[in-house]
Amino acid sequence: MNIYQKRGLFRRRNEPNVYRMFFWITLILGGVWLIRSVKNGEIKPLFQPTPTPTRFSLSYALEGDANFTAGKLEDAITAYREAAKVDPNNAQLLAQLARIQIYSSAMLVKDETIKARLAEALNSAEQAVKLAPDNSFAHSIYAFALDWNANPTLIDEREAQKFLTKAEQEAVRALQLDNTNTLALAFYAEILVDQQKWTQAEQYIQQALERDSSLMDVHRVYAYVLESLGEYALAIESYDRAIAITPNLTFLYLRAGANYRRLAFESPNETVQTELYEKSLEYFAQTARINDQLKVYDPVPYISIAKTYSQMGQFYIAIRNVQKTIEFQPDNPVLYGELGVLYHKNRNYETGILALGCAVRGCTAEESCPARGDCGPNDVPAAVQGLPLSASTIYYYDIYASELAALSTPKKNYCEEALAIASEIQASEFDSDPNIAADLVVVRNICTFAPETATQAPPAQESTPTAMP
Repeated sequence: MNIYQKRGLFRRRNEPNVYRMFFWITLILGGVWLIRSVKNGEIKPLFQPTPTPTRFSLSYALEGDANFTAGKLEDAITAYREAAKVDPNNAQLLAQLARIQIYSSAMLVKDETIKARLAEALNSAEQAVKLAPDNSFAHSIYAFALDWNANPTLIDEREAQKFLTKAEQEAVRALQLDNTNTLALAFYAEILVDQQKWTQAEQYIQQALERDSSLMDVHRVYAYVLESLGEYALAIESYDRAIAITPNLTFLYLRAGANYRRLAFESPNETVQTELYEKSLEYFAQTARINDQLKVYDPVPYISIAKTYSQMGQFYIAIRNVQKTIEFQPDNPVLYGELGVLYHKNRNYETGILALGCAVRGCTAEESCPARGDCGPNDVPAAVQGLPLSASTIYYYDIYASELAALSTPKKNYCEEALAIASEIQASEFDSDPNIAADLVVVRNICTFAPETATQAPPAQESTPTAMP
């Protein structure tokens, strides 16, 4: 028979397990800590996208080189600046940054912006030399920066000479550190041209060509040497070689076009002259096309086109091209100065006064439209700040004073302003041009003796301003 065990009514209960309780308390506290850490950002949730990896300086440098070759110099500068941030002790990066900054200054228009960019380049080059005092490449770029900063249209002659002297010392130092440095040879040749040592310059650039003819810089400097010797046709050939190496650097086209224009200006044959002018226009138009492809709104090609048409006597087309540039930079006084010069040549003196007034004295946004021949659908009214008197702006001052004096009448007497400008020019260090001196004599004669009869054409001499290529 089956006998079932009796149920124990008074069986002893199991006691609580201390270890199990400790485990659960620890688990709860850990969960609370995890939740708080996630909320505070100390712990990232799973499956979030990984952060962007840090780029190496080499990556930025390669991007900068690609942009430079593509003609995007501002983007190239940005890339090299980022590279220098990642690797601030790399002298090579700073020197390359300085080189691009120097070349980018050739694409700027205003004196103050050119001067500021060249100062940035000089600072980058100085830092490179400080980081690597025995680096030949750094010293060669420093010499390059000093030479381009020695621009007499941007600084006074004494300061320019100091820069040139220092530039020569740096070029010599670069060659002492490495006598096979091709760039040092080329930049030294450029410095020698600026010191008017043409024979030595030709010797050094020939050495650079023999060492490495694959560098754009070498062909550019060789073209510069040839220009200084008056060999404009050969200079064009050298610029073409530089263009073949870097086909998107627009300043090379501008220089080649300017040489064609110079050849045309000096040609006695009218048919040849026309052909050379047309060739010049092709180079400037190519520059404009490249800028259009790159979405670069640069007024320089249109200014160069305008100057070419001006030399051809086609002032209306020239005026239209300058008006195009003002669409890009409606507050740029240099462009109003160029426009005023063209109005003067086209005998539109009334509008010329307005444009030159904006360039010399500045004007309000409302006044800027009449000064550019009225605003079109793509124009934006903009206040314009007048240009200070300098070697590159004195031509605007001269024509403006001449037109004010010539158009002065008893009802509209501009003589007070004309005489004030004449006094500024005579008190400056930029009045050595005999043509300008003659103009100022006429201005004083008109305004001192017979302002009521001042209806003759302005006497300003025909010369070429130095502000643009």
